[in-house]
Amino acid sequence: MKPIRKAVLPVAGLGTRFLPATKAVPKEMLTVVDRPVVQHVVDEAKEAGIEHFIFVTGRGKGVIEDHFDIAYELDRTLQERGKQAAYEELKRDLPQAGQTSFTRQQEPLGLGHAVWCAREIVGDEPFAVILPDMLSRGCMTQMLAAYERHGGNVIAVEEVAPDQTHQYGIVSVGQEFGDTFEITGMVEKPPKGTAPSNFIISGRYILQPEIFGILSKGEKGAGGEIQLTDAMKRLSETQSFYGMRYRGKTYDTGSKLGFLVANLAYALEREDLREDLKREMAELLRGA
Repeated sequence: MKPIRKAVLPVAGLGTRFLPATKAVPKEMLTVVDRPVVQHVVDEAKEAGIEHFIFVTGRGKGVIEDHFDIAYELDRTLQERGKQAAYEELKRDLPQAGQTSFTRQQEPLGLGHAVWCAREIVGDEPFAVILPDMLSRGCMTQMLAAYERHGGNVIAVEEVAPDQTHQYGIVSVGQEFGDTFEITGMVEKPPKGTAPSNFIISGRYILQPEIFGILSKGEKGAGGEIQLTDAMKRLSETQSFYGMRYRGKTYDTGSKLGFLVANLAYALEREDLREDLKREMAELLRGA
């Protein structure tokens, strides 16, 4: 069983839900407290042991590449001004040479197409897919543990209220293995009342490289896009898929409410911010 060394991060989206903020700034570079969303996701993957980060970008996303590069002028300025702590933090966050790769998704043809764009860099080995909009600390560590137990393909799932299942990709539950279970089917946004379970696909995947052969056919699904879920359904005809119940809280920073809640939640965990923020929140709520 080959180890998971590489992660694909699709970052080509336009972020239209956050206009005008994302007119010139990629949505992945919006900050949760003082770190860009994409940095939080890379932190999660590094903690799990991922060695190589493959960013599938688009036009106007060059600032993401710059973020994960050395900023010589900034480094020198920080050192000259005695801001050693800030300088050391930047050094800790910096990937090692060769740990990042960037490839373009030239047309917005869907998540499946974005993953396919990384095929030459991934090569013939299993890999992770991490959706940067979703902040799920510790999820990739749990995913890799599930992969070591089962092999095959692994999808992180979370439970939602049954009346919300029509908004998500849903999996069918087969044999149970504690925090994991065999996936016996997948459906994208089923009509209300028809979902096979209330477990949603939540933005973290471990996939075998055979998925690229299916995606290469360019078959379009919902919304006229090449859907990753459709390709996974095809792959599941010949390979095992397992659902892993993520034990944690996911924040969907692709929505305005989720982004705001993520900022509050992450700030409340900071000793340098917690008490002052609680006081400010209490004052705001009194006036609401």
